[in-house]
Amino acid sequence: MPSTIKLWDFSGGIHPAENKQVSTRRPIQTAGIPGQLVLPLQQHIGEPAEPVVAVGDVVLKGQKIADVSHGMGVPVHAPTSGVIESIGDYPVPHPSGMTDQCIVLKPDGKDEWCERFPISDYRTLERNQVLGVIHSAGVAGMGGAGFPTDIKLKPPRDRKVDTLILNGAECEPYITADDMTMRERADKVVAGLKIMAWILRPERCVIGIEDNKPEAIAALREAIQGTQIEIAVIPTKYPSGGEKQLIQVLTGMEVPSGGIPADIGVMCQNVGTAVAVSDAVFEGSPLISRVVTVSGEAAESPGNFEVLLGTPIAYLLEQAGLQQDRVSRLVLGGPMMGYTLNTTAVPVIKTSNCIIAATVSELPAPPPEQACIRCGQCAEVCPMELLPQQLFWHSKAAEFEKAEHLNLFDCIECGACSYVCPSSIPLVQYYRYAKGEIRVQRAEQLKADRARERFEARQQRLEREQQEKELRRKERAKAAAEAQALKKAEAEQSAASGEAVDERAAKSALVEQALARKKASAEASNAKAAPPSEAEQEAPDLDALEKQFSQAQSKLETMQAMLEDAKAQQADNVDKLERAVAKNHDRVKRAEEALADARKTLAAQTEPQSIK
Repeated sequence: MPSTIKLWDFSGGIHPAENKQVSTRRPIQTAGIPGQLVLPLQQHIGEPAEPVVAVGDVVLKGQKIADVSHGMGVPVHAPTSGVIESIGDYPVPHPSGMTDQCIVLKPDGKDEWCERFPISDYRTLERNQVLGVIHSAGVAGMGGAGFPTDIKLKPPRDRKVDTLILNGAECEPYITADDMTMRERADKVVAGLKIMAWILRPERCVIGIEDNKPEAIAALREAIQGTQIEIAVIPTKYPSGGEKQLIQVLTGMEVPSGGIPADIGVMCQNVGTAVAVSDAVFEGSPLISRVVTVSGEAAESPGNFEVLLGTPIAYLLEQAGLQQDRVSRLVLGGPMMGYTLNTTAVPVIKTSNCIIAATVSELPAPPPEQACIRCGQCAEVCPMELLPQQLFWHSKAAEFEKAEHLNLFDCIECGACSYVCPSSIPLVQYYRYAKGEIRVQRAEQLKADRARERFEARQQRLEREQQEKELRRKERAKAAAEAQALKKAEAEQSAASGEAVDERAAKSALVEQALARKKASAEASNAKAAPPSEAEQEAPDLDALEKQFSQAQSKLETMQAMLEDAKAQQADNVDKLERAVAKNHDRVKRAEEALADARKTLAAQTEPQSIK
């Protein structure tokens, strides 16, 4: 039954040979458990997971073995029970053939599950709780770059999702993993879509499928009975399965340059992702396996396999009956957007969907690159309406700023331009190179900017500390000056009020101490002589008394001068000064009498003593 939903079209596009019937002749097969599973810690966009197990640990199927402690990412789980054999760098799926941190698991053959917590009715939970279940299950996008699904399902509040699209187009040649999933697991596909729709609350839910998948269309139509989910059958055209192209076909809206679908109220999810969401919620099972297409003329038994994550490509090719004498190229992904494998030791990860074992005649080596003849065919087929020719020139000349100005990053790397190029120019490779260089330059610029910000912050901190230090020094100087002024004022006030007695009392005490020391010295020097008389023992220190008298007389003269000044300047202090002068008169008189008595005593001691 043809679709009654209004459809639009997108610019460009091509119609390459599909070659899909090769892998759809039999149901999905179980690949089995290999002798070793290699699990990369980064199988998604964002931060890599960190191991939570150690070498030698025994783990169960579904047990978490790596988790993301910060940033964007999802955990990694054990695909089967076994022992952690090693943690280190191993080859991972990447065009460069790079290595990365991986956990190697040696299966024990028991395939024993850990405890699971299925949810029968997710509607009784909060939406954030369901998102937490999806995150804990390690679900990431299985049709593209592997964006964490729980984050994608929680768009900003200002970006309300009105249309939720489930991408079942699967437009690239050879790949049939989503097709077979929709045929055989339509109920799980719809169940996962319902969960995501319950979280997002969109006004419309649509499943987009190309018209070359009649069996999948029929299975889904039966599964959506009693729901408001729509099935949109779209014309077969590459790359209609691209996120932005499918949105344009189903809604007529275009995602803005540099933007995301949520900017126009739309969200796309993959068919495989929907199944993984359903398993996470209803079965409590994390994402530990996926459907992978193995196709190509060099595979004796091509088809689709349920493969444990971490399964080496070599093991999977054995299950498909790889004919080593016929294989020319091994391509991971489709022929348009995939890349040639340098080794079969790389594992299957969450975003792996197809392996092509091609013969020489099937995927011949590309002819040598020739000069561009400016035919313009690349621009005609570009689904993003870019200028591939200009992007190529700027990328080749390392004029990255100009390439970026021509919206280089809007290129989805579909390969349509390279497919039609009569000069056999690998245009997509040039674009990937330019994007990589721009990212490197941005990272270096960001690093330099952060270093400059740290330097400027340090300089500001040092200047601030110097200013604070100078301010504290000035405050201490001010406090010292104020204390000195206060001390001086208190001294002047004490002098004016006659409270200087303490100083004179201290001097009198010093005189007494000096007399005591003189007396002790005299006693020590005359210890061997005749005992001194009482008059000699009581003889006062005449010099000290004269000095004391002189000081008291000088102080009296000073006080009299201050009295005169005070009388001339401030009448209210006259009484205080007069009392102080009177006190000093008394002290002088007493000192004079003491001095006179001392002279008499000394004179009496010097007179000849009568002999008794």
